[in-house]
Amino acid sequence: MKSKPVWFIVLIILAAAGYMLYQGGSENVIQPGKRDALEDPSEARTFQEARTVTRDITEYYKAVGTVRPESESRVESQIRAQVKAIHVGPGDSVERGDIMVTLDDRQPVSRLEKAEQALKGAKAARSQAAQQVESAKAAFNEARLNYQRVQEYVKADAATSRELENAESNYLQAKAGLSKARQALVETESGIRRAENAVEEAEVELEFTKITAPIEGEVIRRMVEPGDLALPGKPLVLMRARNGFRVEAHVREGLVKHIVRGQTLKAEIPTLDVTVDAVVNEIVPWADPETRSFLVKAVIPSTKGLYPGMYGKLLIPESESRVVLIPENALITTGQLDLVMVKDADGWSRRYIKTGRKRDGMIEVLSGLSSNETIGTGSL
Repeated sequence: MKSKPVWFIVLIILAAAGYMLYQGGSENVIQPGKRDALEDPSEARTFQEARTVTRDITEYYKAVGTVRPESESRVESQIRAQVKAIHVGPGDSVERGDIMVTLDDRQPVSRLEKAEQALKGAKAARSQAAQQVESAKAAFNEARLNYQRVQEYVKADAATSRELENAESNYLQAKAGLSKARQALVETESGIRRAENAVEEAEVELEFTKITAPIEGEVIRRMVEPGDLALPGKPLVLMRARNGFRVEAHVREGLVKHIVRGQTLKAEIPTLDVTVDAVVNEIVPWADPETRSFLVKAVIPSTKGLYPGMYGKLLIPESESRVVLIPENALITTGQLDLVMVKDADGWSRRYIKTGRKRDGMIEVLSGLSSNETIGTGSL
């Protein structure tokens, strides 16, 4: 009888070895919840008893955002002029009305002087016109009385018709002269009003050369230097009010429907390692077509070390779940295995568990334990 080939025998041996390895490996796989009795019950004496607890946990979506001033002001010039001096810098505190920037005032001063001279001239013209009115009024009264006398003389045949015509002509001329003088006086009054308006405009323009703080706050950024040209609409200084900060974050469209104005959320500032309350005060009703997200703004309190532009996160409630929690000092880690000491009717035993996140001194248990079980805290 012929012997089987050697390769066939080797194949059988390899298959048997693989089966044995598979059986042995499956025995070494430890599933969460497996109980391992203590070889020495005295090992449990060092443990203090505690209870597993069940809590409803809210999962949050962390929307990435930026810290910005709650109220931000861009201080600009109202006129075109060269920057003469800057009196503030980043970080300076200012009160409302404090001078921040001074502009070149030579042209406004010159315009004001000319306007004031024009006003003096208009007032002098009004005085002269008023005198002319008085003179015209006197001439008119004299011509009127003379005309009335001549009329009486004509009735008494003491004057000729020619004399009456001359008296009437003088009367009409005096009347016209008085009307003209009065019109000239009215025109000088208009000239004075125009001159006064020009003076006011020049004074306002001169006042515009002193840029003052519109609010109480803090200077964030100085955007010009002496010698630069200030233009209307060009910011000179950026400042923030003292009423706090806000986090501006983009929230995906699937969650924005759960946010309303006035709602209190949480905001994380990773740089400062703090979490603060954030009150939603604005939801921009427009979605970014690229990110499919909405801009949400939430007010946060002033915190030491907090500055505009810092990185922040707005915590948006996403879902709720019920989890089992144990104290951190109840967890025993052996290699890559997590286990706890559990007490039941049969006494103390080790139980393997699967853990999740740490939450305020507690550890989330994904599987292996249930609520209200007795566990040991401490170490072997």
